[in-house]
Amino acid sequence: MIGIICAMDIEAENIIAEMETVKTEKISGTEYTVGTLYGKDTVVAVCGIGKVFASACTEAMILKYSPSEIINVGVAGSLVPELKVFDIAVADELCQHDMNTMALGDPRGLISGINMVKFPATKRINDAMVKVIEACGLNYRVGTITSGDLFVVKDSHRELMRKEFNALACEMEGAAIAQICYINNVDFAVLRAISDSEEGDYQKFAKAAADNSAKIIKEYIKL
Repeated sequence: MIGIICAMDIEAENIIAEMETVKTEKISGTEYTVGTLYGKDTVVAVCGIGKVFASACTEAMILKYSPSEIINVGVAGSLVPELKVFDIAVADELCQHDMNTMALGDPRGLISGINMVKFPATKRINDAMVKVIEACGLNYRVGTITSGDLFVVKDSHRELMRKEFNALACEMEGAAIAQICYINNVDFAVLRAISDSEEGDYQKFAKAAADNSAKIIKEYIKL
């Protein structure tokens, strides 16, 4: 079973449209679409925006469906000039930029209890997705994606994420999903298409960017 988590309907609808033998179930208000995608057992959920919704959805998906891997798909904001609108960011590591116990002497982003700042994504999945991205002819970068409960619009926030985490993109769910997968020993990956940057407009480009990320995941499932 492959698990796919999106934050918004626009990120999931093109994936769900290709599924067969579909049934839906609700857990804690989140709808899980279960069926097959290109012959592979798949469950897709739209978790909602933010780290709490993402965490709850991921834990429920793991406990209910026991996926062998979970992929977070959607859109993100660029933090580097190399990633323009519609380009692709693949996370090799994920961190939470708004986790802050620095007053206790901890580094920014440290997750207490497991003493980690960055969660490593599963290389096997990333390598396969990169092959798909290259076959699709899309520009991409692999690196750190940072998450937090903040829609980033200020240059000062972008600069902090670049300086503190060497991040190439930011969004609001991926690192929470990574943490839940990590503590449950589930393989995971996070792939985001760029919907906004210092030059780009999220409202204008989010849907087309989401279609780009969905295209890659569908091709990955076909492998």
